[in-house]
Amino acid sequence: MRIGRGRSIRNSDSERDANLSTRNKEKMRAYKRELRELVNQNISFEEVATASEKERTLKLDKTIRALIAKGSFHLSRREQDLLVKQLIDDMFGLGPLEPLVADPAVSDIMINGPKHIFVERGGKLMQTNVTFEDNEELMTVIERIVTAVGRRVDESSPMVDARMQDGSRFNAIIPPLAIDGAAVSIRRFGTRPILWEDLIRFKSCPAPFMEVLKGAVQSKLNTIISGGTGSGKTTLLNVLSAFIPDHERIITIEDSAELRLQQDHLIRLETRAANQEGKGAVNQRDLVKNCLRMRPDRVILGEIRGGEAVDMLTAMNTGCAGSLATVHANNPQDALARFETMVSIGMPNMSDKVIRETIARALDIIVQQARLSDGTRRVTALTEITGIEDGVITTQDIFEFERTDVLADGTVKGKFQATGRRPRFMSRFGSYGIQLSPSLFEFEMPV
Repeated sequence: MRIGRGRSIRNSDSERDANLSTRNKEKMRAYKRELRELVNQNISFEEVATASEKERTLKLDKTIRALIAKGSFHLSRREQDLLVKQLIDDMFGLGPLEPLVADPAVSDIMINGPKHIFVERGGKLMQTNVTFEDNEELMTVIERIVTAVGRRVDESSPMVDARMQDGSRFNAIIPPLAIDGAAVSIRRFGTRPILWEDLIRFKSCPAPFMEVLKGAVQSKLNTIISGGTGSGKTTLLNVLSAFIPDHERIITIEDSAELRLQQDHLIRLETRAANQEGKGAVNQRDLVKNCLRMRPDRVILGEIRGGEAVDMLTAMNTGCAGSLATVHANNPQDALARFETMVSIGMPNMSDKVIRETIARALDIIVQQARLSDGTRRVTALTEITGIEDGVITTQDIFEFERTDVLADGTVKGKFQATGRRPRFMSRFGSYGIQLSPSLFEFEMPV
């Protein structure tokens, strides 16, 4: 299967192909159906399937063009090229999705039934002119994807979440649960990991802010990255993990493996769904419990969403200092409230007071990430956990992003600024030989 390969195309290329197909809709559909039948009669798919991708493409291209030349197909050169490509994509690729998957500017592909396909480019959602002929064609592509990664989707198991062969996150829900046709979400990842220098260049995080985050990781502060869906939590987690020294033993735990750490002493663990008999499922809590027996220096949990919060806090409190994780929350206070809820789920007999004390002892800082209204992703706060008073977890904001204006084109203007509070973790920095200028906590940087 060709996933994430091929030439880079511009948005206008895929739209032009889709417009060409729309203008000649009935003719192109009829030709495609006829040619598909002819190809089925003239080629051995068992032989083609075992060939390399290049050999398979060349053989199919040659066969289809020969069939076009022999038949009564009235096609321009461009229409012929488009039809050949569509047939090859339909047979061994992702069909109409191939131009979108090949476009490096596309970060998300969202399918709301066969006729409505949206993408995210540059942080903005837009509808494409790409469509499937019907839900049956869409289901064929879904089944091809899930089969390639050892999953299944049907009426008895109508939801699937998987990692595609190129590392993209794939989620699908099909009828009868999806009323208007199958719904698919594909979260794609670039071929080159985003580095901390990139975040500074994108103005997601100013250099002084990043210096503090680097020191936090190197001095083994337990760090939570909080943010909403699509805010860039995983990207920031990946960036911060690059500051972990090479000699430390790292274990990552994810539902779908997305992190791309560069260290050598690394073990990657991924959850497993139940088999067709409903057995064999391995969840994040199972993996966290097991990884604590594997002598990790650091545990990195892709996302905390349930009872594994208990085991992650235990790890942070008992020898795995400097661990990192993400959580869905709109601000640091909501993140702490979510932790309380998740710990109470995992340990229902634990009192609220003990839960808060456990959280306050384990967590050191919360980094808040947000996706702004103009599509940009920014770190919006760095909050330090300072302790607990009268049964309430106490915090102080060290840095924050303040929105100052929204321009006519929707661009959000603002500034990163220090609150003026000197963090308590500076003494921890000093014990690790990390010296930062006090002026770092007095800066203001407009964006």
